Amino acid sequence: MKTEELTLTQEWDKTFPQSDKVDYCKVTFANRYGITLAADMYAPKGVEGKLPAIAVCGPFGAVKEQCSGLYAQTMAGRGYLTIAFDPSFTGESGGNVRYMASPDINTEDFMAAVDFLSLCDKADPERIGIIGICGWGGMALNAAALDTRIRATAAMTMYDMTRVNAKGYFDSEDSEEARYEKKAAMCAQRLEDLKKGEYKPGGGVVNPLPEDAPFFVKDYYDYYKTQRGYHPRSLNSNGGWNVIGCESFMNQPILRYSNEIRSAVLIVHGEKAHSCYFGKDAYADMIRDSKYTDNKELMLIPDAVHTDLYDGGGKDAIPFDKLQSFFEKYMK
Repeated sequence: MKTEELTLTQEWDKTFPQSDKVDYCKVTFANRYGITLAADMYAPKGVEGKLPAIAVCGPFGAVKEQCSGLYAQTMAGRGYLTIAFDPSFTGESGGNVRYMASPDINTEDFMAAVDFLSLCDKADPERIGIIGICGWGGMALNAAALDTRIRATAAMTMYDMTRVNAKGYFDSEDSEEARYEKKAAMCAQRLEDLKKGEYKPGGGVVNPLPEDAPFFVKDYYDYYKTQRGYHPRSLNSNGGWNVIGCESFMNQPILRYSNEIRSAVLIVHGEKAHSCYFGKDAYADMIRDSKYTDNKELMLIPDAVHTDLYDGGGKDAIPFDKLQSFFEKYMK
């Protein structure tokens, strides 16, 4: 399949240090919409033969040089062939216009990553898993419900992006009136964008940080707007998605068939994360009236907040030992 020509950064520009235990290179692959995705591939040094493989993405509005790359590099150091990829329309990946999102296209991005790993000479196509972080945790579950090749899925500090767009944080805007106002505003913005010939950015994480900002906003600021996690290509660290970038999330719920997922799923959330209700509810929906509950698990990390599962939060909050044992068990 013909792919777009992408401009890929060759120097190490991650928010985490490079490991001497893994080999690293850039790769590209196309999804079924013809969008070329850019990814960083990590492989354990000195290991021969076809390896179990994991595709990693997230958080929503982040790039592979942030959390997903940290997860990918760490899991490669534990014996897996991994890729961390930028979603369509963001980072170093292709697709125009920029900074748009789609429940369908972004689910397809994960499936295209599985395509790539299935055909990669270094990977065992019978042992492929995925890890989704934040909004991409929901996308990972959605992909697992659609892609029968995925053997195991880990959703870390997950968001259901359709739920938060349609109902607001903590479902505080769950009314027909509130949704109508949001939809009307985005429809008006569409015309303004067309008149001006450019899409208006919605703004990333707020900066400067207001003194009365809610804790979860402070949590995001502490990661995306500081040396801890800032990256110049990250939407959350800079101008954000387009104002209408997530419009289709308003009436296209994902996870409709999550209780039909037959493969293994691990949902991990910080006990003190503002987003923990997404993980708890997704797990409850996934096992409700399901015939496939024996390989499903919800793991809550004591005292951890949302971004602690981005990079450990300075307290080793990411349960990499658990991730390793989970993927080893279900990708034998």
